[in-house]
Amino acid sequence: MMGSVKITVAGIAAAVAVSLATPKLASAHCDTLDGPVVQDARTALETKNVTPVLKWVQAKDEKAVKAAFEKAVAAKGSKSEAAHKQFFATLVKVHRAGEGAPYTGLKPAGAVEPAVAEADKALATGSADSLVRLVTEDITAGIRKRYERTQAAYSHKDESVAQGREFVEAYVDFTHFVEKVHLSATGTAHGAHAEHTRHAPSGHGSEKH
Repeated sequence: MMGSVKITVAGIAAAVAVSLATPKLASAHCDTLDGPVVQDARTALETKNVTPVLKWVQAKDEKAVKAAFEKAVAAKGSKSEAAHKQFFATLVKVHRAGEGAPYTGLKPAGAVEPAVAEADKALATGSADSLVRLVTEDITAGIRKRYERTQAAYSHKDESVAQGREFVEAYVDFTHFVEKVHLSATGTAHGAHAEHTRHAPSGHGSEKH
């Protein structure tokens, strides 16, 4: 019989690791108008110093960013706002290209996942307590919901084929969720997941995990 779920300090560490171990999600934050890239771009324009934004791009791309920056600084009057936005767009586009991510335009302020916003807040305030609490609560809820569904189906899994399949569906979702959290925490998610996929039973090998 499956035992009760117990959330420990290790679970908290895993929860935080999950939020920090997903670069594709995090990189999406960089194309928002209140994201860290554009914030540094605004600082660069205010101080007329391009240095703060160069850390976001590769050395080979500095020339293009500097050219866009110089145009933005030189723009006057009604052309200033458009030039600034063009600089933001160029910088974000180059940054995302350097990460191997597509650029789909600048996103409005606030278009970011709560955990990412909380991560930025943690850096600004010098405390990760709220971030840990937020992510841990979500991970805890995710584990408990999947566990309870699987536990409910467990006692009936051998009563009929239909009930057995219901259990298998819940079990796969439950164990894969837990696996993903744990592997993210240990830093072995990509390799281990690929290995798991190769050896998945033929009946479930085509599922997306």
